[in-house]
Amino acid sequence: MLYYVMSGLYVIVCLLLLIVVLLQQGRAGDIAAAFGGSSSQTAFGARSGATLLTRATAVLAVLFMLGSMALAIAWQRAPGSVVSGVKLPAAPTAPATPAAPVKK
Repeated sequence: MLYYVMSGLYVIVCLLLLIVVLLQQGRAGDIAAAFGGSSSQTAFGARSGATLLTRATAVLAVLFMLGSMALAIAWQRAPGSVVSGVKLPAAPTAPATPAAPVKK
């Protein structure tokens, strides 16, 4: 149960990290500047949201890394394999004898 809660929170952290990274302002030397694109139209103004987005990115990145390690450790303790309950077929009791060669 706890594993599924951790997985759900991890997915939420991943989505938030994706959104925060996409909201950040691009650098001045990007390809959009070559084609006349301007980076002045951002969600938080020219530089006002830079510290907020930078901190949010750092916090979410740390949560992402800690979550991935926690899920990797929890996965090793997860119960069994998918094929753990499958029975193997019975082994033959005597080896098969080769067929007699056909004479022409």
